[in-house]
Amino acid sequence: MSAVMYALQEEFARVAKALAAPSRLVLLDLLAQREHGVEELAAAAGMRVSNTSAQLKVLAASGLVTSRRSGTSVRYRVADHRVSLLAEQLKRVAVEVSPAAARAARAVLGPDARPVGRAELRDRLADGTAVVVDVRPAAEYAAGHIAGALSIPADELAERLAEVPDGAEVVAYCRGRYCVLSADAVAVLHAHGRPARMLDGGIAEWTADGLPTASAA
Repeated sequence: MSAVMYALQEEFARVAKALAAPSRLVLLDLLAQREHGVEELAAAAGMRVSNTSAQLKVLAASGLVTSRRSGTSVRYRVADHRVSLLAEQLKRVAVEVSPAAARAARAVLGPDARPVGRAELRDRLADGTAVVVDVRPAAEYAAGHIAGALSIPADELAERLAEVPDGAEVVAYCRGRYCVLSADAVAVLHAHGRPARMLDGGIAEWTADGLPTASAA
């Protein structure tokens, strides 16, 4: 292999290596939803601020995240929407080729998960046969969500079931295909006798497909 070709492969590997840590995948999931400062990102991820800062440096060095200064703080975001799609595709491929990853996904989503496809949901929203519930935190919903979705965070769903209209299957979504929040929401809905499934994907995939979104801005 020539030195030039090796250098190119080395750069590809550097980006891949930046994805090769559970904590950094969690941070990318959060940054795909909206911009964050280090401290709020650490709180959302359940990580120490020092560790969060160190992991952000790795992601920034590989070009996966960028930052901007806002007053005395620094705000981080994914460098491009394709970064979020890359991270989600990595997870999908892992589940398809790795038995261990498939077992872990079943433990999170349940053995009988039958996600609703995005095109199917678009059609069902149009004909009124589905209700969409965004179970992410309210700030993430405000930053961008599926047009027409209700905002009911997963930890509030049991107390706010009266806000979910009867007569249609509920489709819950959160940050991505393997986000435990939507699985938890579906479990709550089933426990209360409501038909429910999770969406195949999150807001990043929905937006990439050119499907309608809204925000509070």
